[in-house]
Amino acid sequence: MEPKDYIIVKIEGDYATLKDVETGGELFIAMALLPPGCDIGTKLHYELFEYSVM
Repeated sequence: MEPKDYIIVKIEGDYATLKDVETGGELFIAMALLPPGCDIGTKLHYELFEYSVM
């Protein structure tokens, strides 16, 4: 899978909605898979099955 950039647009309990910066598509993912301290508006980079804060 190729690298992608996302922005957290919504957090509902233990899940976050990420928006793909390039395509605008949305992804629903568990907060446990994201780096600590993430909040709405945080920009993330996904590569090699790992999210990191940009």
